[in-house]
Amino acid sequence: MPRSLQQVQPPLEFIPPALDRKAVYFLRSTLPLWLRFKTPIREVEAKNLEQLAHLYQQFQDGKIRLLLAFRHPSTDDPASMMYLMHHLLPRFAKQHGIRLQPPTHAHFMYDRGIPLWAGAIVGWMYSKLGGTPIHRGKLDRVGLRSARDLFANGQFPMMAAPEGATNGHNEIISPLEPGISQLGFWCAEDVQKAGRSEDVVIVPVGLQYRYATPPWDAIEKLLSELETDAGLNKSDIDESKGSEKHLYHRLYRLAAHLLVKMEEFYRRFYHQKIGTTENAKADTITNEEFAIRLQELLNTALQVPEDYFNVLAKGTVIDRCRRLEQAAWDCIYREDLQLDKLSPLERGLADLVAEEAQLRIWHMRIVESFVAVTGQYVVEKPTAERFTETVLIMWDTITRIKGGNAFHRPKLGKQTALITIGDPISLGGDRWAAYKKDRRSAKQAIADLTQDLQDAMEKMILNS
Repeated sequence: MPRSLQQVQPPLEFIPPALDRKAVYFLRSTLPLWLRFKTPIREVEAKNLEQLAHLYQQFQDGKIRLLLAFRHPSTDDPASMMYLMHHLLPRFAKQHGIRLQPPTHAHFMYDRGIPLWAGAIVGWMYSKLGGTPIHRGKLDRVGLRSARDLFANGQFPMMAAPEGATNGHNEIISPLEPGISQLGFWCAEDVQKAGRSEDVVIVPVGLQYRYATPPWDAIEKLLSELETDAGLNKSDIDESKGSEKHLYHRLYRLAAHLLVKMEEFYRRFYHQKIGTTENAKADTITNEEFAIRLQELLNTALQVPEDYFNVLAKGTVIDRCRRLEQAAWDCIYREDLQLDKLSPLERGLADLVAEEAQLRIWHMRIVESFVAVTGQYVVEKPTAERFTETVLIMWDTITRIKGGNAFHRPKLGKQTALITIGDPISLGGDRWAAYKKDRRSAKQAIADLTQDLQDAMEKMILNS
């Protein structure tokens, strides 16, 4: 019987940042071509650039330590943010007589898992650009020390996405993780211990995408492909073809069909108590019922690998996903083994453990795609953006079920990236006093800062 390609691997090593100015200038020169030929982005626009220019100038003058906390709706966000830093920012500064020393670059934090699916060359390039990796599912002391040092002492400001991962939605922000807030207070602590006077500033950055022309034809084409994959017949809804109402009914029908099929999958093959044969008809599910049953499905899909890995089901869906990812990595990237000294029997058993872990984590990947799905998103405002976001999330799911690569999403049309620079949040004054008081106050100060960042990002959402 053929075995899967997943075999036991050596531990995931930390990839230390090794900033190389040649790599930075190479990024600057090739970024416009990358955006044009590797992404659907044709233009990047920014609001409140003057604020960013003055903050960057203050950073270069040694007055502040700066972190840009940006929204993370898409895998194209890093490219959009780097275009902001390397092209829009210096161009604006030059036009308005604000002196900035080139290059206007930024260190950044990235998920250690990215080089696993994007390739080792990406890890090497990120290192040369001054990026530092972090394990999302555990207390990564080495990664945190590196990020902390870069924030307090790096040549450039920091960039990070406090949502922790993409959620596929332009107008929904996932609950922010507290790590960025903690990092900010650590930076303030390190600056003070070094006898320096810089203020520590975190700037919320909004990031959204808009289609130059609503890609309704592409949406309908992709929807037809997904209906075929799902075994649905041509829609018999009596509406004019191509109308938004017609497309919404087809979209909802597909979503409800997927919901019912996945409930049946977990009920029949994983013996989970989810759904019943009485409520299995997709065409009778209301929006309100869909939202409730979807959350139940996501919970069930996480329980399956949690039972296998013996991981407690606690915290948010995002928290649970991160712990499961780390549990799978612990089975695949083995720190407890010397692979070159294993007997064939031991190696075979280790491969079986890794293979099983890879299969089990599939359930978590399905849930990741639906973290921000509400069941009301499209019907509340049936814009082209919301249609495409939802259709692409279902494409992710069906692609994963088929065994395909969900990272190679189809491009449905040309887009403009819209970046909004928010008001800076200083970690001095009352925030710093509260953080220093005692452990309980420090925890509350971190929570308050995280909530303030969340509120600021939500206020920057540009409604289409």
